[in-house]
Amino acid sequence: MKMQTISTLRMSHKEWLKERKKSLGGSDMGAVLGLNKYRSPYTVWAEKTGRIGEEPENEAMRQGRDLEQYVASRFEEVSRMPVRRMNYLMRRNDCPHLHANIDRKVVGLNAGLECKTASALSLKRYEGGDFPESYYAQCVTYLAVTGWARWYLAVLVLGTGFYCYQITTTPTDDTPEWCESSVYVSPEEIEALKRCAADFWHDYVEADSPPPMDGMESTTETITSIYEGGGDEVELFGRESLIEQYQYLMSQKKIIEEDADTIKQQLMNDLGDNERGYCGRFTVDWKGQSRQTFDARAFAKDHPDMDLSSYYKTTNFRKFAVKEEKER
Repeated sequence: MKMQTISTLRMSHKEWLKERKKSLGGSDMGAVLGLNKYRSPYTVWAEKTGRIGEEPENEAMRQGRDLEQYVASRFEEVSRMPVRRMNYLMRRNDCPHLHANIDRKVVGLNAGLECKTASALSLKRYEGGDFPESYYAQCVTYLAVTGWARWYLAVLVLGTGFYCYQITTTPTDDTPEWCESSVYVSPEEIEALKRCAADFWHDYVEADSPPPMDGMESTTETITSIYEGGGDEVELFGRESLIEQYQYLMSQKKIIEEDADTIKQQLMNDLGDNERGYCGRFTVDWKGQSRQTFDARAFAKDHPDMDLSSYYKTTNFRKFAVKEEKER
């Protein structure tokens, strides 16, 4: 198996992003397979074809990057296996549309380590041996690229706990006592992931043709980012039945929401002044809450001589609407 290794040690962040655009990485595959609720196949396609840039680093991403070494050290502590940093982006010659940007390699073993940091609010996703499917896809991608036998996933749930998992290509592997669970990945599953990556790259990225729409919020945000508006009018040939279907679904959505609100009103009336009610296996809460907001209008009234224009933020957006012309 011939491997292309590209050193990232002296790469700038811009150069690293440019190299990543040439193929699909582990986090990309979680989205391509529909396992990431925050990122859609359409968004991956838009990034790889240069229509949008990669998502800018937010606070959660910054904390994850800064805490990566701590997570690796905790893994070494619980597993008693040393790891070393991998400053390479790896591609197999027989699978050039996939790459692996590995956090750590386990010293002396054909095994890697993926380090993650998660919010305490997501604790339930890691209990009972479970972990997000997008992380699983990421580790399987790395197994596919490297051909190694095992991948370990170490997750720091901030202020709450530390969890380790094993993803292995060896069906007889036991679950280490320091792991929450061990998942076997068959050769057929790895080949299926590689075929999916190849199909996505050839059918959509190289063809410069978007994948099917999926209803995900990420897709809507990406389309809005690509097409800022300002154009004129266009004839939507052959879309009449699609528009009719949209109108029908929106009318059904309104009926469903009204029915749900009617039931909600009945239950609120049943609760009265009580904040909680029980019915069989269900618990119904209607609890009082409060929040403080800044009353800009009252502030302006009390301070008429103060210019507040620089404190107002203008948000530009495009409003989507469908209207049916009445027959004359």
